[in-house]
Amino acid sequence: MAEDITFDLDFAPAYGTPVPVAAGVQRLTVNNPSPFTFHGTNTYIVGGSSVAVIDPGPENEAHFAALMAALEGREVTHIFVSHTHRDHSPLARRLKEATGALTVAEGPHRAARPLHAGETNPFAESSDTGFVPDIAIADGEVVEGDGWALAAVHTPGHTANHSAFSLEGTGVLFSADHVMAWATTIVAPPDGSMADFMTSIEKLLAREDRIFLPGHGGPVKEPASFLRGLRTHRRMRERAVLERIRAGDRLIPDMVKVIYASTDPRLHGAAALSVLAHLEDLVEKGRVATDGPPSLTGAYRPA
Repeated sequence: MAEDITFDLDFAPAYGTPVPVAAGVQRLTVNNPSPFTFHGTNTYIVGGSSVAVIDPGPENEAHFAALMAALEGREVTHIFVSHTHRDHSPLARRLKEATGALTVAEGPHRAARPLHAGETNPFAESSDTGFVPDIAIADGEVVEGDGWALAAVHTPGHTANHSAFSLEGTGVLFSADHVMAWATTIVAPPDGSMADFMTSIEKLLAREDRIFLPGHGGPVKEPASFLRGLRTHRRMRERAVLERIRAGDRLIPDMVKVIYASTDPRLHGAAALSVLAHLEDLVEKGRVATDGPPSLTGAYRPA
């Protein structure tokens, strides 16, 4: 069965230049390309003379200068942070100092579950654990500015504190790293949770957004069909994991070699964590068994 999803790799980052992407919305992309960030992290400016900034990005001098130039002559009242990975949140500190704006996010960084005995968090270095928002925004809560209103849509999965933001009355959703047009999202335990991720997909499917503006790459222009494709893709990955276990694979690296044979080898570490995320969910559902809590080094068997 073919994957029911088509990724859009057509994206011009226009580093240093604000690009209009919707009415009253500009995108400014950080020059931090990588296998995980595509061409870089997208920062969004929402509003006219008084604005909100969404995901200021990493500590990057050129991006900070470009952002301040784009904001010149405008008041910044709020800085929204979708989640606390270092490619999204650290620049919030300097932007807050420069503008006096309030920071808004679901909450500080936290893992989706406690670390197991002897387990280390492979993405610990990627997490901005020092960020604490001025406003911890509840799911569905709205923050209003001059001519704009942003509502929080909590979407845990990629991280426990991940939130999308809806530009009320426009059909625009800033989907951050939960849904992106260029690739599937990394779900890596213990920061991420596959069960939470799938629940968040269903949550977005129940909405009627017109367009998603993600944290990396270009817009998702048909959100409902793309979300359905993502859901199918994840279910296929789950089936593939089950098939490898039934075929006799017991270790995650052996499963990754087969399931991700066509994937950039630089991403195989992340792929192993994605398989672990599926296995955590499958063990919880009683479909796969392992001794002790699911781990990267664990041995798995049919339940």
